[in-house]
Amino acid sequence: MPVSDYQMVEAWKEVLRLSRLEAGQTVTILTSSGTHPQTLATALIATQTMGAVVNRLDLPPVNGEKALSRDALAYLGTTPLTGNRAAVAALKESDLVLDLMTLLFSPEQLDILKTGTKILLVVEPPEVLTRLVPTLQDRERVLAAKARIAGARTMRIRSVAGTDFHCPLGEFAPIAEYGFVDEPGRWDHWPSGFALTFPDDGKARGRIVIDRGDILLPQKRYVQEPIELTIEGGYATKIAGGIDAELLSEYMATFNDKEAYAISHIGWGLQPRAQWCALGLYDREATLGMDARAFEGNFLFSLGPNNEAGGNRTTTCHIDVPLRHCDVFLDDEPVVRNGVVLDR
Repeated sequence: MPVSDYQMVEAWKEVLRLSRLEAGQTVTILTSSGTHPQTLATALIATQTMGAVVNRLDLPPVNGEKALSRDALAYLGTTPLTGNRAAVAALKESDLVLDLMTLLFSPEQLDILKTGTKILLVVEPPEVLTRLVPTLQDRERVLAAKARIAGARTMRIRSVAGTDFHCPLGEFAPIAEYGFVDEPGRWDHWPSGFALTFPDDGKARGRIVIDRGDILLPQKRYVQEPIELTIEGGYATKIAGGIDAELLSEYMATFNDKEAYAISHIGWGLQPRAQWCALGLYDREATLGMDARAFEGNFLFSLGPNNEAGGNRTTTCHIDVPLRHCDVFLDDEPVVRNGVVLDR
């Protein structure tokens, strides 16, 4: 059900407080045609209430004629900032950018972060945002998981469905997403709650079985028939199964790019307030699917780029797949057992 503007303003103020927004700092709210009007209106109120100098930068959408979906992560080509030096300069001069548009996997975002500007992505519906307001406890838990990943040299994932997936680690630093930006140059996403990394480039191997009830994103679809991926040399070299496998395979083929099949980020969900079942209760175009990405105990893997971690691989295709009922091991030490996180 809808939430009130008052609830949204209070949620914004808490997230901004956690993000260490101070009076007199410059906040730029980045918007486009798909920005939720209530999210924008309440962000304007909250930032001004806290004494910030507030700007709004509205940019036209791009890539709509190329993508097969209206999901912001369905096509990762150019962004509205591509070639827009004036817009990039304005964002670099900001202390905090509230991204209500979606700049993920763009070189412009990386350049802006290097200046010390903080960027917080906020594109889920208000009802999801108010339910998943981050906390300091979320931060502590995700950072602990990040530290465990940093100390490991392998991640292995197994499941009763047949997954047996091996990922050497160490080439890329782990990443913590806990929902707010409390350090200069930090990017995060409200809502979130997971730790992730990227396997050593070209080294992931094994078999991944996407079982019934697991989720494909950006399709925002619960799998009805198992899909088996064969992983060799860091790439999915075979996609086998029934109609769900055909749909995934044909969708990925439309990008005509072998890099679309590369293993991207890997990690597990740590957000107890996110729910596996929530995706089925929203219209597909109303949500980015962060409940699915963050629910506690999932194993989340993706296919596509690794440039967000400092790698050289870019592709316009990006697939996120949260799996249930997995065992996750770091250097043979279990961190998730059958979908239950072992940190409590």
